[in-house]
Amino acid sequence: MKLMYRLGFYMMGFSIGLIFLALILNGKKATCNYGPNDRVISNLSKKAWKPQNKITREFDSIAFKGFLNKANVDFGKSNTQKDSCKIYFINGYWDKKPISITLKNCEKTVEVVKLNYRS
Repeated sequence: MKLMYRLGFYMMGFSIGLIFLALILNGKKATCNYGPNDRVISNLSKKAWKPQNKITREFDSIAFKGFLNKANVDFGKSNTQKDSCKIYFINGYWDKKPISITLKNCEKTVEVVKLNYRS
């Protein structure tokens, strides 16, 4: 069999497979979170957000999810060795202002411990 025929059959099978995958995965929330930052952000966004009135008056759950989309976890300042609730230090922007949030990530909820506006 000539090389061009082999390449043609390969491309035909590959495109049928891509179409098949597109039909199966269409509309599903399939994500690939391979990095540690992405895994932590994905984990935090799936849990119930527990606001504190003193710290987060204008920072509601919708703003919190929007903040997490473009946030970065600072693992050097975070305490991930705890057994019960891990503490994460997250840097990001909200209303075009740089902020830092310290979060307590428990089994079912996320609680804001500290919110700092950076300059």
